[in-house]
Formats: sequence, C-alpha cells, structure tokens
Amino acid sequence: MLIANRPIGQDAPPFIIAEMSGNHNQSLDRALEIVDAAGRAGAHALKIQTYTADTMTLDVEAPDFVINDAKSLWNGRKLYDLYHEAHTPWEWHAPIFERARQHGMIPFSTPFDDSAVDFLESLDVAFYKIASFENTDLPLIRRVAKTGKPMIISTGMASVAELDETVRTAREAGCRDLVLLKCTSTYPATPANTNILTIPHMRDLFGCEIGLSDHTMGVGVSVAAVALGATVIEKHFTLDRAAGGVDSTFSLEPHELQALVVETERAWQALGRVSYGASCAEQPSLQFRRSLYASADIAAGEPLTAANVRAIRPGMGLKPKHLEAVLARKAKVAIRRGTALNWDLLD
Repeated sequence: MLIANRPIGQDAPPFIIAEMSGNHNQSLDRALEIVDAAGRAGAHALKIQTYTADTMTLDVEAPDFVINDAKSLWNGRKLYDLYHEAHTPWEWHAPIFERARQHGMIPFSTPFDDSAVDFLESLDVAFYKIASFENTDLPLIRRVAKTGKPMIISTGMASVAELDETVRTAREAGCRDLVLLKCTSTYPATPANTNILTIPHMRDLFGCEIGLSDHTMGVGVSVAAVALGATVIEKHFTLDRAAGGVDSTFSLEPHELQALVVETERAWQALGRVSYGASCAEQPSLQFRRSLYASADIAAGEPLTAANVRAIRPGMGLKPKHLEAVLARKAKVAIRRGTALNWDLLD
C-alpha cells in the first residue's frame, strides 16, 4: 500500500510515526519545535490529535468523569480538564502540517468525531488514525472509511471479535488500505504486557499491514516488533521528558527517536530471507576456514602423521574432515612446511 506515495509493507523500511499528542503543553512555538526535532530525527510522519474537551466528554464532576486508578499517570484528574489541557487547538493544525511537510514528513491526525473528520478533510490530510479507545466506535470508523483514504487503527483492548467487526466495517465503508497497530492501552506499557507475538497472528487473521503503537520506554520493543513483521511503528515524542506534559513520561526524546529510526531499519534489513551457506559478501571469508597443511617438511615417501600435518587457517588445503584419510598415506613428492595439502601430493 501507499501513503502519500510512500510504500508501506514488508518490502519497504518501517514507517516511523512521531506522535506529538499533548506534549506541546499548549504552546504553538513548542509544538513547532517538536515538529522540527521529529524531522531532524528522521521520522516519516508527524501525528497530532483532533478534538476539543467538549467533543470528548462532558464538563461534570460526577465520579464517572474522574480518573480513579492509582496506577494511572492521570489519577484524580477530571476527564474534561485533562482533555482541555492535552488538546491541540484546531487553528494550530495548518501551521503544524505545513512545518511537517517542510521536513518531508507526512502530517496526519486522529479524529474523535465527525466534526474532526470534516475539519481534517478541509486540510487535505493524507490518511487517518483511529485511537485504541475509539476502535469500537463503528459510526466513526464508517465516517473515516468513507473518505477513501488509508486508515491506521490501534487495536488496544479490542477482542478478536471486536476487531473483526471493526475491520469489516472499515472495508465495507470504502477503506482499501488498512493498517492495524498492536497496542497495549496502558501509559506507559511494560514489555511484559506488550505481547508482540500477536503481530504475525494479526497479519494472518486480517490480511492487512500490521504495526505497533508502542507505549513502552526505549526502542527495544519496537525493534523486536519489526523482526516479527511490523511495518509501521508509532511512538509518542517530546523535546524533553523533564519539561513535563500529559504524555511526556512515556515519550521518546530526539536522540531516542533518531535511534528508533536507525535501529528499526537495521532490524528490517537484517530480516532478509531464509539463507544457508556463504553469501556473496561472505565468499572472501571462506579462505579463513581451517584446512590441512604440512606443519613440517615431509620427504617423498615419508608417512603423513600428526607431527607433520595440522588443520590450521587459512582454508586453501583439503578440508579437515579428510584428516584421517590423509594420515593413512605417504607423500608422493617432497612437501615443504606451509604447503596446502591436496590429493595430488599424496600416494
């Protein structure tokens, strides 16, 4: 498949998405600095999110609307306040997209309702992302699919049955190019609860490109995911975790994003194909195998023994597997120390 003329698939390097999310900390200047840093680090796409607090939830004080999870980064926060802090003002989208394009990145967004899709269509966004918490919002899936543009959907907590329904809905509504991202909806996630062995299984099950939305720390899990066939990697990105922000704790810094780009491409290159024997690049190294050499001067007619024959480097002589047969023979001619043995020298 193609996204803005960039190939996505196992025959192309991994597609790396830098997710700004709310790390702009309500500063457009900081948002643009994040875009610049992502571009310098080599990211292929820059993702933001398109919503307002009012399109996400209600401004009420009831317990349902307050996060009550001691393990959550946002424990005790009211949903409305959290989304208001994290949202990217819609008037910022155009300058952010333009800056991303200047760096050769593909800008896109995650819409959370129909109004966001309509707005993003007015900006001619190249493709869409559906967040893991919205992957069962079938009306939203249909609305995005009807644009006919590629879709990336995070799987998060969805069961196989829910994913099947989501994928069918997207395809029936007009989505031709689809990527599913294995995703663990905890922030941060741990390697132990990421289960990336699901990636090849999802590819077989749904017949589409599979990637990883990675909320773990560092780049190791993403590199391993590429080894299992992931073709798209999404990571949250910030300038400096110490500067704070709603997603900063599990976001990569610029040097880490650069390492992600480099190391995932190396992992992809290393996959190659099933191969045994010396590759073209290894052919010159064959000379450094061990082989049979005269380790002392040997007179014509003299028996070959462990005292005058050894298996050593380089590999110009008979293979070591012939040692017993060689030691059962005599020299046909005089053999000087350091001569590679061959059958013509032996009786």
